[in-house]
Amino acid sequence: MNIFKSLRTFFDNFTILLFVMVILASLWPVQGQAAVAFNHGTDIAIALLFFLHGAKLSREAIVQGITHWRLHLFIFAATFVLFPILGMMFEPVFEPFLTPTLYLGVLYICVLPSTVQSSIAFTSVARGNVAAAMCSASLSNILGMFLTPVLVGLLINAQANQQDVDSSQAALSIVLMLLVPFVLGQLCRSKIFPIIQRYPVMVKVVDQGSILLVVYAAFSEAINEGLWQQVSGSILLALVIICCILLAIVMVGLTYASRALGFNKEDEITIVFCGSKKTLASGLPMAKILFAGHPIGMLILPLILFHQIQLVVCGILAARYARRQEKNRNN
Repeated sequence: MNIFKSLRTFFDNFTILLFVMVILASLWPVQGQAAVAFNHGTDIAIALLFFLHGAKLSREAIVQGITHWRLHLFIFAATFVLFPILGMMFEPVFEPFLTPTLYLGVLYICVLPSTVQSSIAFTSVARGNVAAAMCSASLSNILGMFLTPVLVGLLINAQANQQDVDSSQAALSIVLMLLVPFVLGQLCRSKIFPIIQRYPVMVKVVDQGSILLVVYAAFSEAINEGLWQQVSGSILLALVIICCILLAIVMVGLTYASRALGFNKEDEITIVFCGSKKTLASGLPMAKILFAGHPIGMLILPLILFHQIQLVVCGILAARYARRQEKNRNN
């Protein structure tokens, strides 16, 4: 359980920093030429982040996990099919409790890929199929660089009755800013990975720092547009409840569907954690590209809340799975 406690401590600290960025942006939003320079800095930090992610990813883990195609197909279907369908189905029910822009943020959650680090970490704590989790979560993020812009074009633009997002141009921008550094990291892995192992804090600083910069820049822009005049306490509460409902439906559905399809307990754990989670680390940079020129603070607010909720729920569930697995082994 030491891993679990360390993981929870990391996320608690990071959660605090996320909300500190929101408070700082609310009090001292960056403006004018400073905002332009700040955005260029976040672009560089994001590219460095994906370069390091590419350098960290083990090719052996991909080879080991990729053979489990049924599991990966099931997870990808949950991530890129089930979530978007639920987002469209629930729009008439949920949107009246939110603003239209906030519900677009909920739809944006639905088209994002899975997380990488936390999916693997929670699967490990719960004693699931870690190799498959590494493969599935990593491939989900790579595919998401292409699928998310397409789904944004098909789903979010259609729901908003607008054509503000050029999916092909956005996909190209994502390839240049995210995929190219990722591939370069893979190509340089033999030289970079030993440095990462020697200085793990470097990756942590870049990982968290790039996300915090994007959050600060996005909320600064939103504050300048009057975010807190448009979002009341009751709307925030409704958004939290909606995120909880969406996550609960997916997690319960994946649990019973994986059992019905004959997956073993280790694979069930991997499916539940990888199929139900949505990435903040890739979601914020992609939002910055996909919705360039538009205030994205309100659009990413649902993602930030969903991220915190999924960490708490998955932490509790991982501990429960671990106790159950230990009990079964002792019996």
